[in-house]
Amino acid sequence: QVQLVESGGGLVQPGGSLRLSCAASGFTFSNYPMSWYRQAPGKERELVAGISSTGGSTNYADSIKGRFTISRDNAKNTVYLQMNSLKPEDTAMYYCNTKRTYVLGPRDYWGQGTQVTVSS
Repeated sequence: QVQLVESGGGLVQPGGSLRLSCAASGFTFSNYPMSWYRQAPGKERELVAGISSTGGSTNYADSIKGRFTISRDNAKNTVYLQMNSLKPEDTAMYYCNTKRTYVLGPRDYWGQGTQVTVSS
């Protein structure tokens, strides 16, 4: 079955950097786009970045453009989120996501999340 395991979160000062990783298993990783979402306390989950199956196309939320970079290594079944120039408003739980469209309808798969806290 689809399994996504995030890692790399932590506490970082404003202006600092973190690199999140998401290890995927249970499916042919190189066939599917992948995304990172985040959810801050009291707020809805929002899309941060997405990447195509080959890595040739990416998209980003306006709030993180120029600071975050999504990438993937299909040989390692892993997607990454490099986060630079972190701000307190980036504090959230970050989730890896992959989507499927089945006969019975669409389905989202999520990891357990990794906490990112930006604070001095």
